[in-house]
Amino acid sequence: MERAIIFDMDGVLVDSFGPHRDSWLRAASEAGVEMTPEQFATTFGRTSREIIRQFWGDGLDDAQMRAIDDHKEALYRDMVRDCFPTMDGAVELIDALRAAGFRLAVGSSGPPENIALSVACLDRADVFEAVVTGHDVTHGKPHPEVFQLAGERLGVPKERCAVIEDAVAGVAAANGAGMASIALTGTTTREALCDARLVVDSLRELSPAVLDSLLAG
Repeated sequence: MERAIIFDMDGVLVDSFGPHRDSWLRAASEAGVEMTPEQFATTFGRTSREIIRQFWGDGLDDAQMRAIDDHKEALYRDMVRDCFPTMDGAVELIDALRAAGFRLAVGSSGPPENIALSVACLDRADVFEAVVTGHDVTHGKPHPEVFQLAGERLGVPKERCAVIEDAVAGVAAANGAGMASIALTGTTTREALCDARLVVDSLRELSPAVLDSLLAG
C-alpha cells in the first residue's frame, strides 16, 4: 500500500528561520513598520499576507500587499542563494524514503519562487511528485488545505500520509487534515509542539522504518 510523506519546507528541509527573520525585519524597517525579532518569531509558519496584515495593517489593497510580499521574498532569496542552509539530515532522509518507495511532496506556505529555489538547491527536484505553495491555497496554516491538496495531488489517502513540520500552525494543519503529524524542534520548543503525534529534535531520528511504524499505528 502506498505511503506518502509531505514535507514543510522552511525549518524542515531548509534552515531558513534566520534568513526569513532578517528579510522580514529589513522589509519592515525600509517601510517604517515596527517589527521585532520576538514578534517575527510568533508568525513563523503563517502566510506572507497574514504577516503583512498584522504589521502593515488592513488598509492595503492587493497590489500593495503583493509588492511588499515580492520585495521581502526577493530579499530572502538573495540571502540564501549563494549559501543555501540545508537542514541537517534532510538530503539523507529524502533519499532513504525515496529508495524505500515512499511518495514525497512539499506542502509550504512559501511562494513558488522560494520553493523552486530550495528544491533546486537541494538537488532533489525529481523526487517530489507534488508541490503545494502558498499561492495554491486560499487558507494558510493552521487551516489544513495545503496538506489536503498535497495528498490529493499524490493520490494517497490521508491515513497513509505523514507530515513533517516545525511550526505549531503546521502541526495543527496536519492534524486537521487527518494525517500523522511529525514535529521537528528548532524554531519552536518541544512543549509547544506537543500536539504532534511524534516530536523529534533532528531529521536523523527519522527513517523509513520509523515512518512505516507511525503510519501503521
